[in-house]
Amino acid sequence: MDLYYMPLSAPCQSVRLLAKAMNLHLNLIHLDLFKEEHLKPEFLKLNPQHVIPTITDNDFVLWESRAILIYLCEKYGKGDAWYPRDPKKRAMVNQRLYFDMGTLYQRFSQRFYPVIFEGKPLLDETLPPLEEAFGFLETFLADSTYVAGDRITIADLCILTTITCMKVAAGLDFTQYPNVERWYGLMSAEVAGFEEVCVQGAQEFAPFFEVVKKLQQQ
Repeated sequence: MDLYYMPLSAPCQSVRLLAKAMNLHLNLIHLDLFKEEHLKPEFLKLNPQHVIPTITDNDFVLWESRAILIYLCEKYGKGDAWYPRDPKKRAMVNQRLYFDMGTLYQRFSQRFYPVIFEGKPLLDETLPPLEEAFGFLETFLADSTYVAGDRITIADLCILTTITCMKVAAGLDFTQYPNVERWYGLMSAEVAGFEEVCVQGAQEFAPFFEVVKKLQQQ
């Protein structure tokens, strides 16, 4: 199975973590988006939306990291590890996946990506929505070991890569969110490949946030 990816991409990292956990071999194909390698004709033919991560599983092509995670679980998973079959438990995992995509990661990107990729100013009004998202996650973890219940799922992998990007690359402080810190410590110790995939990937992303850190010091 081929995975088109960049190491610094949190969504790409989540796919790599699950593959490692499931002992699935991935043929890693690096696409440098900054050099517009994702716009080459051969990749556009494969994926007209030209986004990463993208996988090819024989003649099947799929992109969007959360869709890929679900596909890998449903096709290659043993039992219901990582993605429960119970409708209510599965619905909770799905909700957390959508929360990561549509709230947590989205608000993070809305605050920082226009600054680091487009040279736009850092807007004060983008901070409260992001802090609200942190508060939501803190509440989710108040009575639960993992983000979607009492066992680890693909939702944890997604949110782990997002939070690692925030902490390691962007240097955000989560000390006022003790439930998130507790969960993050558990995940960093429990998830195979955390240092190699998440931390190293986030460290590669960190230089892009230097402009943001300078603005915040002014």
